[in-house]
Parts: sequence; C-alpha cells; structure tokens
Amino acid sequence: MFTVDIGRFTGYFYAPLDIEPLISRLTNQLIDLPHEAARYLLGITGPPGSGKSTLADQLAARLNTTSDLCEAFPLSSAISVVLPMDGFHLTNAELDGRNLRTRKGSPDSFHADAFISLLHFIRSDPRSSIFAPRYSRDLHEPVSDDLTIPPQTPLIIVDGNYLLLRREPWSRIKPLLDETWYLDLDLDKCMDRVRNRHVAGGTSSDLADTRIKTNDRPNALLVTESKYLADHIIRME
Repeated sequence: MFTVDIGRFTGYFYAPLDIEPLISRLTNQLIDLPHEAARYLLGITGPPGSGKSTLADQLAARLNTTSDLCEAFPLSSAISVVLPMDGFHLTNAELDGRNLRTRKGSPDSFHADAFISLLHFIRSDPRSSIFAPRYSRDLHEPVSDDLTIPPQTPLIIVDGNYLLLRREPWSRIKPLLDETWYLDLDLDKCMDRVRNRHVAGGTSSDLADTRIKTNDRPNALLVTESKYLADHIIRME
C-alpha cells in the first residue's frame, strides 16, 4: 500500500498539489495493458466531500493530453473517462415512492444492480460505445445516457462512495475494478465541504446541518469502515 499527499483543504474547494506521481503510475499501467482493446478500471472512493470527483476529473484531463498515451492508443478518441456512481441515484420520484428522500445519498438510494451491470459490460465489450446516466447538480436528478464512453478508451475512472462497501450487492464491485484508491480526509473537513455544497445548492443552513447529522455523516462513517479494503490510500489534507 502506498500513501501520497496530493492536496490541501481550503474550504469548499479542493486545491491540487502534485498529482504527477499518480499520472506516472497510471501511464505505465496503461502502456503495459496486454492489447489496445483492453480496459483498466480504476476506482476512486472515500467519504462524501473527500475530493473524489475533483481528483478523478484532474486525472482524466491530464491523462487525455499525455503524449505517451496518445501515441500508445492512436485509435482511442479518449484515453480516460470518469464514470461517477452518482448517475445511478434513484430519481426523486422513486425516492419519494420508497420514502427515501431524506436518505438521498445512502446506499439504498442508488440503482446498485444497474451500476454493477454497467461495470460488467464495460469490462466485457471495450470496442463499443457505452452510454451511462449522469447526475445533474442543476436538476438534482440523474439524466439518462448523458455520459458516453467511447470505444477503446483504455482507462475508466469509477468515482463513488460505496465501491468497497461490504454488503450485497455493493460487495460485487471491487472484483470488477483493477485497482481502488481511497481518499482519506478528516471527516469534519469532509462534512464542511458537504454542508457548503448543500447551501450553495439552495438549502438553508439549518436544513443543511440536519442533513449532515441525520444522513451525510452516517453515510460517511459507513464508507470509512471499509477503507482497509482499498489497494492504496491517498492522504488528503
């Protein structure tokens, strides 16, 4: 297991420091893939607010302009695509029908089986275009087929809270990933970020505090229970 310090907490935003060791590692792993049609699935997990999406997007953007990879995969229109688990949220109507609106973001508020099925398909058919839902922060809803994974994209970065959860059906995810990184950030700092995210989205301060106490923090604690299953831990500051 390795640990890498790659960021510092600066309130709501995540300030990147040096991700070059991670880029170098991933570049070597992709170049070593057995053939051009192979895919490497990297899972990035951690509590809500730990910086998963920020890091995933930074890695993908950087890898998509890495000359060694562009030369190694000349038929690929993208070297890396980020697949967020958030796209598999239940719709708000489904949440209301199951009395889960106040538990949005908990394991039961996702289409876990559909997410797992898509991961199976990504592994089994690297030559096809694949369409996936993506969560809209404006609509607060998942949007069907809003994300495209082009054919022969060698790296899929899977971003989600529950990639290592030790319960069915979530426990079926880890074997589908080649590698899993856990982002380890102080839980209070994570919750500060989540609270600011709620308020920025129009939630009152009092309601944001309630959501943190009754939903977001319990979800985060659940995520931390399985961090020892990660292949690598990245310490955040």
